[in-house]
Amino acid sequence: MAKIVSLCKRRGFVFQSSEIYGGVGGVYDFGPLGVELKNNIKKYWWKKFVEEREDMVGLDAGIIMNAKVWEASGHTSSFADPLVECKKCHHRFRQDEIGNSKSKAQNPNEIQNPKLKCPTGGEHEFTEPKNFNILVKTFLGPVEDTSTLTYLRGETAQGIFVNFKNVLESTRQKIPFGIAQIGKAFRNEITPGNFLYRTREFEQGEVEYFIRPDKEESEKQYRYWIDETKDFYTEIGIKESNLKLREHEKTELSHYSAGTTDIEYTFPFGTSELAGIAQRTDFDLSQHQKFSGKPLEYFDEESDKKYIPFVVEPSMGIDRAILAVLCDAYDESDGNDGREKGEITLHLSAKIAPIKCAVLPLVKKDGSAEKAQEIYKQVKACFPAFYDESGSIGRRYRRQDEIGTPFCVTIDYQTMEDQTITIRDRDSMKQERLKIADINSYLFKKIM
Repeated sequence: MAKIVSLCKRRGFVFQSSEIYGGVGGVYDFGPLGVELKNNIKKYWWKKFVEEREDMVGLDAGIIMNAKVWEASGHTSSFADPLVECKKCHHRFRQDEIGNSKSKAQNPNEIQNPKLKCPTGGEHEFTEPKNFNILVKTFLGPVEDTSTLTYLRGETAQGIFVNFKNVLESTRQKIPFGIAQIGKAFRNEITPGNFLYRTREFEQGEVEYFIRPDKEESEKQYRYWIDETKDFYTEIGIKESNLKLREHEKTELSHYSAGTTDIEYTFPFGTSELAGIAQRTDFDLSQHQKFSGKPLEYFDEESDKKYIPFVVEPSMGIDRAILAVLCDAYDESDGNDGREKGEITLHLSAKIAPIKCAVLPLVKKDGSAEKAQEIYKQVKACFPAFYDESGSIGRRYRRQDEIGTPFCVTIDYQTMEDQTITIRDRDSMKQERLKIADINSYLFKKIM
């Protein structure tokens, strides 16, 4: 994991937020390559779940909402982690981060053994757990009191639910249909960690798919969205062998959930959740109808009846997807694959790679550099591209391999004679000779 973090900083994928001032725990900034990778993942998510479907529309709800939204959703009363404090070092932790498996299971409100292993080292004694609400508080207006208290959203889903009627009336969608959203969410995590995995500021991609209030239909859509979500990860290049499904036990389920399945990934620090697919029944819309006093029912013309729809929710963390993609793509050569030992290659899918093609003149004289600039402009008009004329050609290849660029175009002496170039594939390292006029169509076929 340390190698991934180092690569991300060195090559401009991810930086610690406010680093020159000591940083902010659990908050990260995405650098020049990181923001491109992130945008590419979000674009692919939007293309798959919104643009290619007729039963899906998009939304971009506000980060700050009326505080009653979070009261209705149950976040102000139950969105909490049990917090304990080490009596020796006075660090605070989520209860599930200390001790061993025996101390985690039975009752989340009790510490069965007060002498447990402290994450800072040693067998220490802990205080009794207290619930700590992880919504991030803020105030609107000039006075900071209970009347102006609100929260930065802890999830994007509630913005969809409170806009259900607005979307329904403005788009005339018929059930079944979904509303999709990508956006920032905030959680005051007690102990953020594992790089991008658990952070205080993050992005989610969520779909709320509205269906008839029927258990059979709910189960059918639930299984369908598990498959669709898993396919998303394999389509952006994650190996299927590193993914697994974990269905929640009945004791783990929220009181309103009829079933939840996590899609997990095998990270260097262990197997952990990437996405969750849940059958939320009619809980959310019913709660908002109750607390707001506004009808949130759907009128079914076929049955001539009104009902509150059931919801199936596939929800994923964009930042966690980025981390999984980086971990899955990272490869350090053992010296037996044609590369030098220790050389790093990011085998990113061409769909999401920040730079699709690098243009590299073999020499700078005899018009080669000028021709390379022409080709660079040709490629850049259609694809994110990079121009590099500094250093040996081998070193330039290695620089591109390390950031996941799938193709490199080399301009050599033959280019000036017959208007052809060589194009190198990152993973196989094989080179093909192409006409300059054919470069973009070649890349289009390989990338799209």
